Amino acid sequence: MKIVLQLVLWVVIAALGYMVYNSIMGPVRFNKVRNVRYTKAIENLRDIRNAELAVKTVTGKFEKDPNKLITFIDTAKFTLTQRRDSSFIRFNKVLQIDEPRDTVVVDTLGYASVKDSLFKGTDRYKSMMKVPVEGQDANFELDAGFIDKNGIRVAVFEAKVAKDILLHDQDKDLLFQEKEVVSVDGVNGTHLSVGSMIEVKTTGNWPKSYGANDQ
Repeated sequence: MKIVLQLVLWVVIAALGYMVYNSIMGPVRFNKVRNVRYTKAIENLRDIRNAELAVKTVTGKFEKDPNKLITFIDTAKFTLTQRRDSSFIRFNKVLQIDEPRDTVVVDTLGYASVKDSLFKGTDRYKSMMKVPVEGQDANFELDAGFIDKNGIRVAVFEAKVAKDILLHDQDKDLLFQEKEVVSVDGVNGTHLSVGSMIEVKTTGNWPKSYGANDQ
């Protein structure tokens, strides 16, 4: 009987030890996986932002269709220009004299491929809409349009992915805590995102620990 009690006691001690170890190492493992996956997703979000800014430069608006965005990168070109100061003489009919006037002349120097300018000969833009998590067949959500800002119609866009997708196979309690994060050192909210459909911005919602999030 004494031996049985000792065995039961050792089992209980081992179970308690495992629970304590797991309570310490569980969050450590979760944070490690989270940081790796966030880093990969942020790389895609930066590419999406750069592509959207290129569309805005050429067309004056952002693109909400992922396929059209990729096609744009494949085919579009930037116009290379040069601005220079100049002047000319205009006859003043009232004063009946010639007057010098200043102006700015914009010269077109040529064209440059958007694809080569942004992605330096790589084709990673073709997969930038795919969420880079093994075992998940999901795409980033993309939207674009216009909002009114002090009476001015301003183009906006947003690309995002839910934390539920990025961390789908992780501890549910830790995932719940991650979605409730409110911190300057964390990704606040339920999504990892760049841009916004309710305010004028092209920054991401990740902290500086993942690299600069400005354009």
